[in-house]
Amino acid sequence: MRRTLVLAAAGALLGTGLFGGAVAPAATPAVTATPAATETPAASATLVQAPSDIAAIPRHALIGYLHASFANGSGYLRLADVPAEWDVINLAFGEPTSPTSGEIRFSLCPPSECPGAESEAELAAAIQAKQAEGKQVLLSIGGQNGQVQLTTAAARDAFVSSVSAIIDRYGLDGLDIDFEGHSLSLDPGDTDFRNPTTPVVVHLISALQTLTDRYGDDFVLTMAPETFFVQLGYQFYGPGGGADPRAGAYLPVIHAMRDDLTVLHVQDYNSGPIMGLDGQYHTMGGADFHIAMTDMLKAGFPVANTGHTFPPLREDQIAFGTPAANPAGNGYTPPEQIHQALDCLARGQSCGGYTLRGGPSPALRGLMTWSINWDRYHDWEFMNAHRPYLDGLP
Repeated sequence: MRRTLVLAAAGALLGTGLFGGAVAPAATPAVTATPAATETPAASATLVQAPSDIAAIPRHALIGYLHASFANGSGYLRLADVPAEWDVINLAFGEPTSPTSGEIRFSLCPPSECPGAESEAELAAAIQAKQAEGKQVLLSIGGQNGQVQLTTAAARDAFVSSVSAIIDRYGLDGLDIDFEGHSLSLDPGDTDFRNPTTPVVVHLISALQTLTDRYGDDFVLTMAPETFFVQLGYQFYGPGGGADPRAGAYLPVIHAMRDDLTVLHVQDYNSGPIMGLDGQYHTMGGADFHIAMTDMLKAGFPVANTGHTFPPLREDQIAFGTPAANPAGNGYTPPEQIHQALDCLARGQSCGGYTLRGGPSPALRGLMTWSINWDRYHDWEFMNAHRPYLDGLP
């Protein structure tokens, strides 16, 4: 998820752009995951008591990001004013104190930048009110400006400690990982997503395992990678063959966390053309792109030329993301095209010329959008078009 940044076309696979010209980083010795530190934040830092009973996410959920820490052209929106149609609200963003510190800070947008912004106490009360309505409120970490590189065990431990403190302070339901840019990449020789050796990948997995173990089965864990870091792994994985070392770099994290992952909603936008399981390139902005990209997650796919296959996710773990409006990001998809994609993915209907390799997914989790603010700015087009449609799915 990003405020303004648009990725260069992923189709520029060799020579220049994202996939060419980059010097591969030096090989790093294999790193073995070890438990992260588990110190508990001081009770005095807690604003609210976390609920003991967290409501389940609906079968078909509407998921959106709320600009809580910054302002842009879409305007500020208080959490208390988010309509009840939204099931999962990701507070954007928690960001690191430096790219490699691991220490995450979540600061509310100041009133000078966001007139009418909530105080900490008002936000905490709004979180509790949303939870009482059966909604989930998560901390989203990363975004365009939040580069997070857990290069050391110390950074991993700082990540766990600081993220836990934020979750406990506000009584949040869980965590959304929105690592972009250069947060994740793969070292030379790291070719098996099932057994990664790159430190930033190994330490992130360890940190997430520690957090999910700490908070238990009710903890909500979502991820919002770009296609570059997931589906592109079908063709290119890491720096082999002169490709960008970030290609497919989310796959080991998704795989390691699949038993604890609540929802993976890939950003089907700000993307270049991506090859699907039909051997064809698919371009963002229409039903075809959402169908092909989502089917890869349901069916599983061979990872480049590594000899390994990324296994399918459960259908209830899969959603897809799209901009709420044209200004929110490249790849805006009109409502009727999104409905066609949902009909194909959930019902096996209206698939055009595409054949689902993973079959229909009646329990497809739903839709994610960047962002709730942009949707409000555009008179709630996304919410009004898609909430009723999701409710009508099987």
